[in-house]
Formats: sequence, structure tokens, C-alpha cells
Amino acid sequence: MPEIFHLRNRTAIVTGGNRGLGRTIALALAKQGANVAVVGRDKTRNAQVVNEIKQLGNKGIALSTDLTNINSIQEMVSKVIEEFGSVDILVNNAGISQTKFALEVTEEEWDKVMDLNVKSLFFCSQVAAKTMKSQGYGKIINIASVVGAVGDIGISAYTASKGAVINLTRSLSLEWARYGITVNAIGPAYIETEMNQEELSNEKVRNKIISKTPLKRLGNPEELEGAVMLLASDASSFITGQTIYVDGGWLAQ
Repeated sequence: MPEIFHLRNRTAIVTGGNRGLGRTIALALAKQGANVAVVGRDKTRNAQVVNEIKQLGNKGIALSTDLTNINSIQEMVSKVIEEFGSVDILVNNAGISQTKFALEVTEEEWDKVMDLNVKSLFFCSQVAAKTMKSQGYGKIINIASVVGAVGDIGISAYTASKGAVINLTRSLSLEWARYGITVNAIGPAYIETEMNQEELSNEKVRNKIISKTPLKRLGNPEELEGAVMLLASDASSFITGQTIYVDGGWLAQ
């Protein structure tokens, strides 16, 4: 990859970094030379990804953090600074979905999705941005979704949360540009991971998704690496407030 994409001497935090898209993102950042903090509740999975990072010849730490708790978020960032001296890149990847028709969604289910997908993303960004402000540099990357732009049936809480992520990305980019912090998002369509294997094993669901995708296939996690490298590196020094859709043409229709 060209030199402009290098991340040597940079430190990244990846929430939800121990499996699926998060694991792929964490390893992609490490390949370009970044120190990576892998954040997730599963300590065993965290350690496995950190071991993979170290096998690449880079440094990593595993952090088990409750991202719905502001004190835990502050502790997470403090530990990263203590270990590596800075926080240069934050990837807000942690999130959950809720497959249920809108008439059946409970308050508890709604709050669970919003708390992790929006509230925790905001406060992770806020805490990291305070350090980035003092550095005069920072890259925040939010993982949104195509359904945050167009909506879909049966996932109303999720689509609402991802719509919030897209607009929050814009607002934070405007507030923090003066501090040398860029804030962007990546909006994937359906990417096949272990987390959605059960859903995608339903042939009817799988075929419906593929039929709505102009490239006529699902994406794979590695196909997000290019967008991540762009937004995490100095190659995107004049890009902020944007959402890059990695969607197989979904939104072009």
C-alpha cells in the first residue's frame, strides 16, 4: 500500500474489535503499523485478536469495557494512553441489531440498541476527542450502515440508530474540525460474518438481500479495509463529515 496510507507510530482503538468486522478492522490497522487496542466484553476473543496483531509484528492490548458506562469508557481511554501515549484513531464499530417488526418492539429492546449503537458511540468519541484535541490530531471512524440512509423492514431500532450515527458524524465533524480531528463514517451493506450467519443461512432472506444488491452477492469483511485505511490515514486529510458506502451499489438504485 502507498506510503501515504501508513499508520506507524499511531494508536487506534477499535470497539467491538474481537470478531466480525471489528476483528478485520483491527488487523487491517495493525498491518499498516498501528498499535491497536481491541475492545470487547469477551476477554478470550480479545486476547486472540491481540495475539494475531503481535504475530504481525505490532503492539496490541485487550480491554474488556462496558461501553454503555461513561466511567468505563474513560478508563478505557486512560489505559490506552498509559500504554501507548496517545489516541490517534478511534473506530466506533461496536453495535447490535434487533430483528422485530415495529409493532412488537419493547422499550427495553429499543433502549438496548440505542444505548450501544448511538449513546456509547457518542461518549467514546467525546472522551477520545478530548485527548485528540490536546494532540491537535485525530481520526474518528463510525461504522454506520446503508439502512441508516434508506431504512428497511423489521429492524426499525437499528435503522434509526444508524441514521443517528450518520448525522452525528456530520455534527461532530463540524465541531471538531478546528482541533485537527476528522470524523467520518463507513456504511456497509450486508457483509457476511459469523455474527449474521444464522440470519443469512435462511435461503429466502439471503436471496432477497442478494437480489437487492447490484453486484449480486454479499460483501466480505476484507472489502471494508480500503475505506478504513483511507479514513484512518493522512490520505484523507481533507475529508471530514462524510459517509463512505461499501454497499455493492445498494444506494445507487
